[in-house]
Amino acid sequence: MAKNTGKAYFMISAVAQRYDIHPQTLRLYEREGLLKPSRTEGNTRLYSEEDLEQLETILALTRDLGVNLAGVEIILNMRRKMEQMQAEVDEFMAYVKHELARGLDDWEQRLGTALVKSSPSDLVKASARAPQATVSGGEHSPRRKARE
Repeated sequence: MAKNTGKAYFMISAVAQRYDIHPQTLRLYEREGLLKPSRTEGNTRLYSEEDLEQLETILALTRDLGVNLAGVEIILNMRRKMEQMQAEVDEFMAYVKHELARGLDDWEQRLGTALVKSSPSDLVKASARAPQATVSGGEHSPRRKARE
């Protein structure tokens, strides 16, 4: 295990032994773009904790589920896209919540300076209870008076 900037890094031999795989398999995963270990100045591969988590996912897919490397690549890409989309949805929801809170603050401020102290819901309820003028056939309809 090597140390760099306070994070733990593991050399290829330690990772291969830990996961009971051949170092050549790790090199293959790197060639296929499934793993991207960092490198020392001497070009030695160093695997971070994040790389090991990715490796565990790859091994679970290949060993436990029988997924081939092309399938692993597709699954990992979809997973990455889903995480990105989730982050975008979270960001949008935070924006909506902020705008709603700001909108409520604006309404409260407007109501505080209004001449008539009523909430929008009170105004809607009041207009729903008010008698509606009828267009035809009502009490004050000219046609009805003519017929009487």
